[in-house]
Amino acid sequence: MDEMDAMTEEKRKLKERLLELEGQIAETKRRLPAHSVKPPVMMDLLALEDERDLVLERIERLRGA
Repeated sequence: MDEMDAMTEEKRKLKERLLELEGQIAETKRRLPAHSVKPPVMMDLLALEDERDLVLERIERLRGA
């Protein structure tokens, strides 16, 4: 596999992970109560959003390459 194929494969995997994360974020947001947000749920949400941001950043770097 050459470098271009490897980059394309990595982009595909990152996009798949991005879709998974978006689904997990949506599910976690549905678990948030209107009042008295539970810290573990909020921590889950923040961790998922952080990972999503990293995946998006990596996708953008690959586009520029």
